[in-house]
Amino acid sequence: MTLAVMLIGSAVLRLGGETGQAIALEFTKEPAQPEAPIALAECEPAADVAIVLEALQAREEQVALRESQVAARLQKLSEAKAEIEAKLASLTQAEARLAETITKAESASEGDIAQLTAVYENMKSKDAAALFETMSPDFAAGFLARMKPESAAGIMAGLSSEAAYSVSVVLAGRNANVPKQ
Repeated sequence: MTLAVMLIGSAVLRLGGETGQAIALEFTKEPAQPEAPIALAECEPAADVAIVLEALQAREEQVALRESQVAARLQKLSEAKAEIEAKLASLTQAEARLAETITKAESASEGDIAQLTAVYENMKSKDAAALFETMSPDFAAGFLARMKPESAAGIMAGLSSEAAYSVSVVLAGRNANVPKQ
């Protein structure tokens, strides 16, 4: 143990003494003057330099080829992007036209149902009941739900008891599955 401590102490003294001298030398040196550049014409390319030059030229050709490939890909991507944007715009227009058509169809259908409901309301109760007797209970309930209560009551009174019961069940259960909260 003592021997190890002595060896480490000796190493520290040696390094410490030389380190101080090296630092002092560094501060006392004058800045080195840059050497004059060597003209390219004065150098003779060695065999190693020629090999390195050929490798650099080959690498430059590879880079140029890759750059042209990347440029071609970018061009194709740009064209594809433009095509996608054009298709998206046409789809957006088609969607708007479809929504407009659906709205017109729904409003026309709603208008037809409202008009037919008004016709049934203005019919004599006995004549309307005869028509409602032949309708399916779901279909009849749809019209009766839209009618004024007085007209619907007159038609229901003219129906057979089975038909009136079926329509009443449909009317009562129409909103049974609506969420309460």
